[in-house]
Amino acid sequence: MSSRNIWTHKGTFLLAAVGSAVGLGNLWRFPYLVGENGGGAFILVYAVTIAIVGIPILIAETLLGRSSRKSPILGMQHLTESHGTSRGWRTIGWMGAAAAFLILSFYSVIAGWAIHYSMQMFSGALAGADASEISASFDTLLASPSLLILYHTLFIAASGLIVGMGVHKGIEGGLRFLMPALFLILLVVLGYAVMVGDAGAALSFLFTFNLADLSLEGWLEAMGQSFFTLSLGMGAIMAYGAYMSDEASLTRTAISIALVDTLIALMAGVAIFALVFGSGLEAGQGPGLMFVTLPLAFAELPGGSVLGGVFFILVIGAALTSAISLVEPVAAWLVERFGFSRPLAVLMMIVGCWFLGLLTVFSFNVWSQGTITHELFGRSPFDVLEFITNILMPLGGLLIALFAGWALTREQVMAQMATNATWFAVWQFLVRFVAPTAVAFVFLRTIPQIEGNVAPAVLALLMIGAFTAGRTFLVRR
Repeated sequence: MSSRNIWTHKGTFLLAAVGSAVGLGNLWRFPYLVGENGGGAFILVYAVTIAIVGIPILIAETLLGRSSRKSPILGMQHLTESHGTSRGWRTIGWMGAAAAFLILSFYSVIAGWAIHYSMQMFSGALAGADASEISASFDTLLASPSLLILYHTLFIAASGLIVGMGVHKGIEGGLRFLMPALFLILLVVLGYAVMVGDAGAALSFLFTFNLADLSLEGWLEAMGQSFFTLSLGMGAIMAYGAYMSDEASLTRTAISIALVDTLIALMAGVAIFALVFGSGLEAGQGPGLMFVTLPLAFAELPGGSVLGGVFFILVIGAALTSAISLVEPVAAWLVERFGFSRPLAVLMMIVGCWFLGLLTVFSFNVWSQGTITHELFGRSPFDVLEFITNILMPLGGLLIALFAGWALTREQVMAQMATNATWFAVWQFLVRFVAPTAVAFVFLRTIPQIEGNVAPAVLALLMIGAFTAGRTFLVRR
């Protein structure tokens, strides 16, 4: 990979990785999970897991990308060949690319909902609406394949346009505009929420740490969210890491990414819950928090239509920064492997994702029941796609941790990390033992069939399998 494919500034990787991390997970998923799982206790477990699992794996994935200077698929092929390790490790690249492709297909559809709500808000269509009217409006949106396809098309086309313009002009240029704009909009929404909502109740809810309020499922949800929020195991960080300057510090950058990502999630949480509590609504509304409860809060507050529109512009922008990171792993591979031009590679990627996204579109209406996936798995097509990615991402993260922790030599890692022996030893312990164990817990949350007394046995098997795989795959040729 030539020098022209290195970020023009060493801080750009931080911007790109934060852009990948900050998305619907921060503005939609994080707040509703906090609401469902006791507030501050959830955040405490989330923060601890970010520190001891998320950051070590983030360093590991970035390290693999920068070491190879290639797309995740060809990067892992290069690393296994140059380090004399088993070909089995190449599955890391393939799983990451597959996860990115699948996630983008349904992520684009859900992000499209924000386009609809931004127009609804700015037009005043929801001003003064009550709960039944807003709920009916959301149901009408989901029941309309034509509207969902329109928004899906607009969103995925915008993502492809940015990535198709190239690493510097497209991705780098887009992020330099989008990320400061998003932070500014979030500050505006937060300021509005503090002025007209109940910020005291929001802060009390978010920062009262009572672990007794958190169930086992809540613990697993917090651990899972801390893993997924950093975009680990889906190829994006590895792809972006390939463009990272050799001078940039892996450790400082990873810690900065985690801190900024968490800060934005907390700011969004304070804003959302201040509005929710200020309107006398309940926090534990689940996935409908953003698309039903929050519009209801905006509808009841002064100036809510304008600020509601601004908020959903924020959601669109945040989703867009994540989406472009999902396009990059597969597009980069198509360019490197087959010599396609970047615009053609991106077009192939987004067209494939667009067609796959139709499964998600129809899952909310014409295929909401009675499909093959319902017969085989008891789930809609969208639920099946989401379930597959919830397997691929933790599994990819697990293998990344094991490969970086066990397959790479101390000298190879130290050369990339450029750190002292003490921090290297801490990182190595976390990435070899703590991270794989925690990811095994994430699997317990992901696989719904694992319940009750079966869970400890399955966890033990996963841990034994992980460490056995780590040793087995290390056989050098």
